[in-house]
Amino acid sequence: MTFSTSRASAAAGPAAGREPAVKPGKTAAGPEFGALAQASILIVDDEPGMRNFLVRTLAPRCKLVDEAADTDQASRKLDSNRYDVVILDNIMPGKNGVDWLAEQRAVGFFADAILITAYADLDTAIQALRAGAADFVLKPFRSNQILNAVARCLDRVRLQRENYVLRYALRASSDRTFLRDNLIGQSAATLRVRETIARVARLPTSVLLTGASGTGKEVAARSIHSLSDRADKPFVPVNCAAIPPEMIEAELFGHIKGAFTGADSGREGLFLYAHGGTLFLDEIGELPLPMQSKLLRVLEDRRVRPVGSEREVPVDLRFIFATNAELQKEVEKGRFRADLFYRLNVMQIHLPLLKDRGDDVQELAAIFMSKLSTQLGMPPVTIDASVRAALASYDWPGNVRELRNLIERTLILGAFPDDFAGPRNDGQSVPADSLAELERRHILGVLKEVNGNREEAARRLGISRKTIDRKCALWDV
Repeated sequence: MTFSTSRASAAAGPAAGREPAVKPGKTAAGPEFGALAQASILIVDDEPGMRNFLVRTLAPRCKLVDEAADTDQASRKLDSNRYDVVILDNIMPGKNGVDWLAEQRAVGFFADAILITAYADLDTAIQALRAGAADFVLKPFRSNQILNAVARCLDRVRLQRENYVLRYALRASSDRTFLRDNLIGQSAATLRVRETIARVARLPTSVLLTGASGTGKEVAARSIHSLSDRADKPFVPVNCAAIPPEMIEAELFGHIKGAFTGADSGREGLFLYAHGGTLFLDEIGELPLPMQSKLLRVLEDRRVRPVGSEREVPVDLRFIFATNAELQKEVEKGRFRADLFYRLNVMQIHLPLLKDRGDDVQELAAIFMSKLSTQLGMPPVTIDASVRAALASYDWPGNVRELRNLIERTLILGAFPDDFAGPRNDGQSVPADSLAELERRHILGVLKEVNGNREEAARRLGISRKTIDRKCALWDV
C-alpha cells in the first residue's frame, strides 16, 4: 500500500476542486499512463465538485469512468459492471469508505481501490490496509497524483495477472515457445487450416480445435487470437487436465476470503484475468461434469460467480476450446454434457497429424534446429538426405511436439539418433524397412536412454504414457 500527499506542495498549484478541465482526447504525460486507455474506473464520493474534478481528469484518458454519490449507488453499479479501479472517499454520509470496501471484499470485489480523504492518521491507514485498499491519497491533491495512483494500481494488477497466468503458460507444450502464433508449413492440409483460422478470427464465435496431442492446437489458438480484434488483450491458456478437480472451480472462477480452508485472501480467477481477451481451455473433455454445467452458464450469461460469493461479475471473453478426444463419443458415454458440446461446437477446426502434412516436417525440423541451437548454445546438426528421408517416412505419433523433442535431443547428443541417421554397421540393428519398425526402434531407443522410465520417455517423445504402454504391450516389452 502506498501513501500519496500533496500538502507540502499544495500552495504551488490549484486545489483539486479548482483544477482546470482536461481537454478531450489529451493523454496523460509519460508512457506509464498507456494502460489508462483501457481502464474502467468507478468514482465514489458524495461531493459533486470532487466527482466532477475526477471525471474531468480521468474521462479523456480512460475507457470508462462511472460515478456514484454514495455507497448504496456504488454497490448497485458493482452488481452490473466490472471496474479495474475504484476511487473511494472515506468520509461520506451513512457508511464510510473503509467499511464499505471491507464489505465488498467479503462478497467478491477484487478490483484495486484508492482511498481519498482529508483526514490522515495511522489508524485510518491501518483500517484502509486491512479493508483491502491499494493506495491512500490525501486531499487536496493534483490531477497527476491521482493519475499516478491509478497507473500504479493498473501496473500492479497487470504484473500480478501475468505472473499467475504464466504458471499455466509454462505447462503448455514446449513447441509454442518457438512457433507462438505461427502455424508453420505449406502443405495443403496446413493451408486449409490457416485459411479457416483467418476466416473465423475476427468473428466473436467460440472455436473448438480438435486433433491428436502435439498437433499444434495451442499454436492455432494463439493464431486466432493474434488475428482477432482482441490481439492486444490477454491470451490465457488453461490445461483443464492439469488442474486437480477439487481446485478447478477456484482457479477458473476465483474465490473470496474464507471460501474454503486455506483461502486466506480473495483472488480473481482465470475467467476474470482473461477479461477483454481470449480464454483457451485445452483438454476441455477432461473438465469434471459439475464444472461443465458452470461453464455452460458462463457461455450463456457471460457472468462468473467467484467461489463463496453471491455476486456475479460480468466478463467479456472470446472462448477457444481444444480436445484430443472425440467429444461426441464422450457425450454418448455420459462423460460430457450434450448441451455443452452443442454450445461450444459452433465452429470446429481439425488440426492434421504431422505425418499427413507432407514436407512441413522438413520445414519444422529446420526451424527447431535453428531456434533450439541458439537457445542451447550448441552448433546446429546437419539435416542430410538420409535424415530427411527418415523424417519423411516416420509416423510421428507425438506429432510436432515429438519432432521438437527429437531435435533438442539431437543437439544435446551432437548427432541424430541412429534410427534417423541411416542403418548402423555394427550388425546389431534391424533395418528400418517399415514405418512400424522405424517407430519401434525410435521409441525403444528413447526408453533405453531413460533407463526404462516410461513417464520420462513419453515426455521426451511428446506422446502420452498410455501410448507408450500400448506400444510396449504390442512389442511384448
